[in-house]
Amino acid sequence: MPGAVLAGSVAVITGGASGIGRALAERFAAEGARGVVVADRDGARAAAVADGLACEVRLGLALDVTDSDAVRAAVDRVESEIGEIDLWCSNAGVPTGAGLGEDSDWDLAWRVHVMAHVYAARHVLPRMVERGRGHFMVTASAAGLLTEMDTAPYSVTKHGSVALAEWLAIRHGSSGVGFSCLCPQAVRTPMTAGFGADSATLAAGGLIEPTEVANAVMAALAEGRFLILPHPEVAEYERRRAGDRDRWLAGMRRLRADLDTRREA
Repeated sequence: MPGAVLAGSVAVITGGASGIGRALAERFAAEGARGVVVADRDGARAAAVADGLACEVRLGLALDVTDSDAVRAAVDRVESEIGEIDLWCSNAGVPTGAGLGEDSDWDLAWRVHVMAHVYAARHVLPRMVERGRGHFMVTASAAGLLTEMDTAPYSVTKHGSVALAEWLAIRHGSSGVGFSCLCPQAVRTPMTAGFGADSATLAAGGLIEPTEVANAVMAALAEGRFLILPHPEVAEYERRRAGDRDRWLAGMRRLRADLDTRREA
């Protein structure tokens, strides 16, 4: 959806009951989307958010994005009841255990941050490609371009999110379908609500509001940009990382030591 105009479109947002997902749903409705589908594991909260949207057609949908059959059924339902999906935001995310985490942390992070995007791509993209239009957005994280020192499962699987979004854009970017990868740092959401002053995420930059992320998404859709950075400084951080990996790693170790000192204090 390069140069995207949302007027009259049908948009689906997973993880849409709170945080970034909710802000996207509200913004898309305000921009004139004909139909907005708020999909979330918490169906009641998804319905509550959908009920408050200012658009012609709104639907709150209980959806486990890690269930391929459920994702396929959701796509079928939306396209049969509302219309062809113009914009799919694969936005669901989860916090994971600290450090190397447990096996259960890795399993959950992999299923939500990688396989959920794979399932969406399997069931949504072929229809978009056949029509020669549409847009597919993956919500990753700045952790997927850099790292998140507090939690390996989150950081590693968010790298997977970025890699998959890039693969899809390479494979299908000439089909008429647009692709985006959203990579914010700290956003004021339920996921970050419990972060303390010793959080690596907060140390990297200040919290922004979900509405600011939605603003960045709208600007990128209008310009047809793949990489969406609500925190513009991330581009410079990524440049430094690629330019001198050893120096970047040394700087990250210093930051890690400073955060450990804060924790001890």
